[in-house]
Amino acid sequence: MFHKAINLNLLEGTALEVTFQDGIVKRYDMSVLFSKYPQLKALEDRDLFLTGKLMGAYGIVWNDELDMEAETIYMDGETVRKDEIIIHQASAQAVASARAAAGISQKQLAALTGIDQSDISKIERGTANPSVATLERIAKALNGRLSITIEVPVNTIDMTNMINTDRKAETQ
Repeated sequence: MFHKAINLNLLEGTALEVTFQDGIVKRYDMSVLFSKYPQLKALEDRDLFLTGKLMGAYGIVWNDELDMEAETIYMDGETVRKDEIIIHQASAQAVASARAAAGISQKQLAALTGIDQSDISKIERGTANPSVATLERIAKALNGRLSITIEVPVNTIDMTNMINTDRKAETQ
């Protein structure tokens, strides 16, 4: 499975941070590749390094001759944190991972679910807001099940306002 990059930050020297769709943020210093790929040494030129841009969701490109796969950064980079991901990105990651695990294409998933392939693509990119019913159709087509979790820290809900409101109603 490919890990989709959604954000790139160029740091000091030849270091960069990439945020992936699953919320994982990886730091990678391009200088570790200079001996293996001498052409990358050109990235020591700060002006050139700062031109780096995400190439779709699968890599970083500086020019026609200099690029880097996002998957390498995901696998070999240092994890610096895990960012909170928005629900669209979480469902996107879940659908893409489940489809990849099933070993089928978006077109095949579309045929199994009756959902247009372009809509499957939007869901997997995190640009669509699928309903729970749509996610359930996808899960069933993959012989899986949909699971939704709401995590609430213990004793963090302030009930004071609700209790005072209830008491006022009782006295009236």
